[in-house]
Amino acid sequence: MSNRQRLQTANRWVIKIGSALLTNEGRGLDNTAISKWVEQIVKMHKAGKQIVLVSSGAVAEGMKRFGWTTRPRALYELQAAAAVGQMGLIQAYESCFNKHEIHTAQVLLTHDDLSNRTRYLNARSTLRELIKLGAIPVVNENDTVVTEEIQFGDNDTLAALVANLIEADALLILTDQDGMHDANPATHPDSKLLEEVQADDPALESMAGGGGSLGRGGMLTKVRAAKLAARSGALTVIASGREDNIVTRVANAENVGTLFVTKQGSQAARKQWLAGHMNTRGRLVLDEGAIKVLTGSGKSLLPVGVSAVEGNFQRGEVVVCVNANGQEIARGLVNYNADETKKIMRQPSDKIESILGYVDEPELIHRDNLVLL
Repeated sequence: MSNRQRLQTANRWVIKIGSALLTNEGRGLDNTAISKWVEQIVKMHKAGKQIVLVSSGAVAEGMKRFGWTTRPRALYELQAAAAVGQMGLIQAYESCFNKHEIHTAQVLLTHDDLSNRTRYLNARSTLRELIKLGAIPVVNENDTVVTEEIQFGDNDTLAALVANLIEADALLILTDQDGMHDANPATHPDSKLLEEVQADDPALESMAGGGGSLGRGGMLTKVRAAKLAARSGALTVIASGREDNIVTRVANAENVGTLFVTKQGSQAARKQWLAGHMNTRGRLVLDEGAIKVLTGSGKSLLPVGVSAVEGNFQRGEVVVCVNANGQEIARGLVNYNADETKKIMRQPSDKIESILGYVDEPELIHRDNLVLL
C-alpha cells in the first residue's frame, strides 16, 4: 500500500481551513465556499470517518465587521476582533451542518490547555465524546483570553496539536496554495510542487516562505505542523482549498497537494511521543491479572487491577506501573489523582461513580496513553 493509499484507510481526521480561504481575502466569510467544504466533510462523516475541524477566520471576520483593512498588532484589538468574528464563524458552520442534520460543537483552546496535564486530558475526553456522539467539533484558538506567552501563533500549530491530542490518522491543511514547493513560488515562479516528502526533512524549512496579511501562518508553519503531527504518526496533506472537491479527493488518495509522511508507524510514533513526557509522579502496583491483560492483550488499565498506590500524583500526570516485586511494567497518563485512585483500586469500573460521586473515565490509564516497557 502506497502512502497515498493509506489516506483511504485513515479513520480519524483533523481538517484545518485557513483565514484567506474562509474570508475571501478579507471580504467577509465566504459562505459559498464554506458550504462546499461542509458538504465534502459530511460525505466523509456519513462514510464513518471521525472528523475534527480546526478553523481560522475569527479575527479576519471581526476585522471585516469592524471595517478594519489592516490586521491590528495590539493584542487587545485582536482579541476584540476575535470575540466579534467568532460569532459569525460558528454561526456559518452551524447553519451549514444543520442542513445535513449534523450537530457542531465550538471548542476554544489555548496552548496552556494542551500543556497542562489535567486540561490536556479534559480536552481529549471532550473531543472523543463529541466524536462518539456524532458531532463535528469546530476548534479555534481562544483568542479572546490568550496572551502572547501562551498563544499558538497560528492555527496550523493548533491543528497539529489537536491531531496529537486525538491520535488522528491524517491531518489536512487547506490553504490558498496548491501545496509545498521546492522554493517559494512568490519569488521563484519556476518552482515545482513536491508531491511527497518526509515530514522530518530539515531541508523543507528553508524552502518555505512567510505568512500572509490575514493569518499568522505561512508555508513554514504548515511544514512545522506536519512535523509536529508526525510525532504521533499522522499523515499530513497540504492542499489548495480552492480546488473543486479537494477534501473528497484527498480522502480518496488522489495525487493532489503535498503529502508529508513519517517513517514510523502511528503506534510507534505515538509511544515515542508519550515517552517524551515521562517525568513520573507515582507508582501503581498491579496484580498478575492486570499485568497479563496489559502485556498480552494490549488493553487499558482498569482500577480493579491495582493493588497498591504510591506517591501524590494528580490527574494527567505520569505514573509507573510495577509488579509485586517492583519491576517496571509500563508508564502512562493516569485519569484520577492519587487519593481517588486509592479509593477505587481493586474495584470494578462500574463502581467508580458510587465511590467518588462522579466518573470521568472507566479506565485508570487508557491504552492510548500507556507505554509498555
